Amino acid sequence: MTADQEEEREEKQGENREENRGVDPDLPRLRRLLGGPELTRLRDRLRHRLASGRALTGKLTLADATPAERAAVAALLGRPPTTARSLTITLPDLDRVLRTSGAAPEGLEWAISELTGPVPVRAEEARNLALAWQQAFTPLRELTTTRPDLAAWHTHFQETGLARRLLRTPEEAAPVLATLAGLLTHLPLSPPQALSTFAAQRTGNAHALDDGPLATLTLDAIRALTGAPPGSGAQWRRDTWAAAGLLLDELSSQVLTLALPGDPHTPTGRALTALASAGEPAILTLRQLLRDPPRFSTGGTVYVCENPTVTLAAADLLPPSGCAPLVCLQGQPSVAALRLLELMSSSGWTITYHGDFDWGGARIATRLSSAVPWTPWRYRHTDYEQALATHPHTTPLTGAPTPTPWDPPLATVLTAHGRRIEEELVLPALLTDLARPTDPP
Repeated sequence: MTADQEEEREEKQGENREENRGVDPDLPRLRRLLGGPELTRLRDRLRHRLASGRALTGKLTLADATPAERAAVAALLGRPPTTARSLTITLPDLDRVLRTSGAAPEGLEWAISELTGPVPVRAEEARNLALAWQQAFTPLRELTTTRPDLAAWHTHFQETGLARRLLRTPEEAAPVLATLAGLLTHLPLSPPQALSTFAAQRTGNAHALDDGPLATLTLDAIRALTGAPPGSGAQWRRDTWAAAGLLLDELSSQVLTLALPGDPHTPTGRALTALASAGEPAILTLRQLLRDPPRFSTGGTVYVCENPTVTLAAADLLPPSGCAPLVCLQGQPSVAALRLLELMSSSGWTITYHGDFDWGGARIATRLSSAVPWTPWRYRHTDYEQALATHPHTTPLTGAPTPTPWDPPLATVLTAHGRRIEEELVLPALLTDLARPTDPP
């Protein structure tokens, strides 16, 4: 029912009430006329029509009417019974009978409410509910005007109905979604911060993001912001929080390195120097990079790979003094890895990256781009086609395609060939570059 129709209906009801003011309904007669068991189906149909927001006008047809139904309607309307299978009732006639008989001076709609109980108008309730949900989402909608990087997530978020599943009513959802919008204005964080500290500062409750709807919704948004993969479990939550710079602790986030230059001024720098001299990989924790970061000399090139196989092969096959500085992301970059590369980038180092030629590798590269500038290291479409010529029967490419802005043709040829090329297949070329570091090819 439109707003105009609703208004007209209310005006008509008001007129009818005014006309019949002071006239008491004859409830026993109403129950005799319309309240019998043989008219249950008629009452249910009329109630359903009211509940759907439709006026009791026009005609109503009961298919496959029983003899008892036909006789009851005939008696009600004062007409001969019919033998037709379908029974059609003109609702204005029924309304007039109830008014003039004194059974229901205020009409048919009042009679149905009296006989069956108050009738909520579902259409009106649905409109009010939709409006309330729209208002609850207002803070997030307004956030997308200043954070367009969240626009696609916001649209998908509403379509999936995640908030409605977790927060059953708009009244319950409104404060949570307002808090969520406030949190997202500050994410991702750099430098990182303890999750409990962030929660305490932004919500007044250090445990607000430990669990519950707010934590779940924030993690969902972080995935969109950072490109973190879907998943579940404690480790996945830890990694996803960390991708946005929110730390459950400073030790769980780590980064694998090899031949990284140290310095004599910091404990971390001295440890790097010792391990590089021995040709051994070094694992740095976020705690070290935050509290005791090495002091990198200015300039140079640091090579970044996706898989630890490259690091292991370089440590095994290259002499300690003959390997270029190498950082391994081990999949999606940890906060520790991003912090290390930020330190090196700010010291003037050139970062060059290679990953698997697949959609997962492309997403990792995109995530890296959001944190630091980098150049491709044998990670262009020509490198993919060259590797594919040597290894034409690799596993099929799976997953959702993603753009490759550092080399747009790469996404095109990946889609065209539909084959993965993992770093292990091009390991000899990568080791050659690490052994004779120059400008990345």
